[in-house]
Amino acid sequence: MIKVFEYGKVANEDIFARVEPEIDVEAVVAEIIENVKANGDKALYEYCERFDKAILSSLLVTKEEIDEAVALVEPEFLEILKRAAANIRKFHEKQVRNSFIINDEDGIVIGQKIIPVDRAGLYVPGGTAAYPSTVLMDSIPAKIAGVKEVVMVTPPTKEGKVNPVILAAAYVAGVDKIVKVGGAQAIAALAYGTESVPRVDKIVGPGNAFVAEAKKQVFGKVSIDMIAGPSEILIVADGATNPAHAAADLLSQAEHDRLASAVLVTDSIELANAVSAELEKQIPHLERADIARASIDNNGKIIVADDLMKAIDIANEIAPEHLELLVDNPFDYLDAIRHAGSIFMGRNCPEALGDYFAGPNHTLPTSGTAKFSSPLSVDDFVKKTQYTYYTKKALERVAEDVAYFATKEGLTAHAHSATIRTKGN
Repeated sequence: MIKVFEYGKVANEDIFARVEPEIDVEAVVAEIIENVKANGDKALYEYCERFDKAILSSLLVTKEEIDEAVALVEPEFLEILKRAAANIRKFHEKQVRNSFIINDEDGIVIGQKIIPVDRAGLYVPGGTAAYPSTVLMDSIPAKIAGVKEVVMVTPPTKEGKVNPVILAAAYVAGVDKIVKVGGAQAIAALAYGTESVPRVDKIVGPGNAFVAEAKKQVFGKVSIDMIAGPSEILIVADGATNPAHAAADLLSQAEHDRLASAVLVTDSIELANAVSAELEKQIPHLERADIARASIDNNGKIIVADDLMKAIDIANEIAPEHLELLVDNPFDYLDAIRHAGSIFMGRNCPEALGDYFAGPNHTLPTSGTAKFSSPLSVDDFVKKTQYTYYTKKALERVAEDVAYFATKEGLTAHAHSATIRTKGN
């Protein structure tokens, strides 16, 4: 059963504590990465057989496999994928940055170029669930940014196939290359390259603890989006909230993972008790009831605050991945929310809208990192290069200033490189 706390009556460390995984994956992942670096495709085939029970003749998904998958997917779902993709494009196109140039001083031109990375790698989980939504959310921003090649990696089934809905989403999103490999070995292949997997410049996408650790270990060799932890939802709700709605929204994240965190913060003890009862009523009817049960029992909590502004203070302290505002006038509170990955406004905006369809990205900071990081966006797939141009006369105007500054740092060669050009040499 979910725990209920009255804020101010118990220690904050009890309220904000959460169960964390105890598995130590660092050494295992390091060994996998070294094996892939040394043995390339051979290691990938071996890991597919070992972990996925799949004996593959090729790591690459063929056009025929994609066509077959698209034909297998219900036409209605294919249309939904296309509508969701259109919403995602519409939102992310607004994120595109422009290069700029400044030339308002005689003889001086400075500027910045926005350049997409050449190749991006997208990790799409397999295992307990297939996530075509991740394909759309992570590849469409890359395409909008102008990335030349998007390489998707995803675990195969034991039959050596990729889930048709994953391939259909890749088809809709315009993914360029799909590789049948998952886990830490997939991240290693993207970071270092193999005979079948091209080396990428940026790796994005969620995964289990092994994938997260692999991304951490290859960072520096390539860029990554973030180290994603278990799913999180925090709901701020007033006493007028329908408890069945709040419970359903909490369970929408609890069913992801036994370590997922589902939190309700409310100013109403009556709502707290009603939501607790609703959770017990709804959990047995879920297909993933065992997972949701573990999540609610281990990391679920209801926090009763004195008022809604205190509830928002608590939300800012937790900095959740998803934050729902189940209140009548959500925009009255929007400015007060400083730390959240994505905010869902009002009584008719379940977090599931953001997972699949609305358009804002669903790859979000977790584990409190929303205090300093942002959702996946077009910005993740571009880099910035700056440039400077001075004429001789323009340099002459500032050379002594540059030299003076350089000498204050004890760097006389720096100073000389500026003044040598202004003294007739």
